[in-house]
Amino acid sequence: MMSATGRQLIGATSHRHGPESRNRLAETGNAGADGARAALETFYYALNHRDADALRADWSDDPLAQLNNPLGGILRGGESIAALYDRIFTGPVRVTVTFRDIVEYLGEDHAVFAGREVGSWAGPDGVEVPLTIRTTRYFRYRDGQWRQFHHHGSIDDPAALAAYRRAVAG
Repeated sequence: MMSATGRQLIGATSHRHGPESRNRLAETGNAGADGARAALETFYYALNHRDADALRADWSDDPLAQLNNPLGGILRGGESIAALYDRIFTGPVRVTVTFRDIVEYLGEDHAVFAGREVGSWAGPDGVEVPLTIRTTRYFRYRDGQWRQFHHHGSIDDPAALAAYRRAVAG
């Protein structure tokens, strides 16, 4: 879909963001779509490399920033969200995912990326278990930076969800 000015607003992309993602926080000040994409890639860098500082910088500290995911339920506020990821990063489970099959919904000061995270998790025994999560991430451009304000993730298979929750809870 194109805007009245000929800008692409909705489109599928072949981009993938996984373990090879880079920390692009320095580029999140770019006001356009490239800045939003830098924030998205930085999130996947932080997740796959267990970088709590990059993750905190990528997420908004707004008290209404919200995370809806299989592990945290509904959390609000950047500190609560960062605390959940801190527990994941320092816990017994190692998660590796790649965000793919992405559709971008781009506006002047917002961006939504919807797709699928595919990867695995491994506990202390090192056995890898497949992981697939339907994922939507919402970013806003505010105060000269793109920041993540919302995430929704769902695991379709109830048994896989239960196993993942047990493993992360320790």
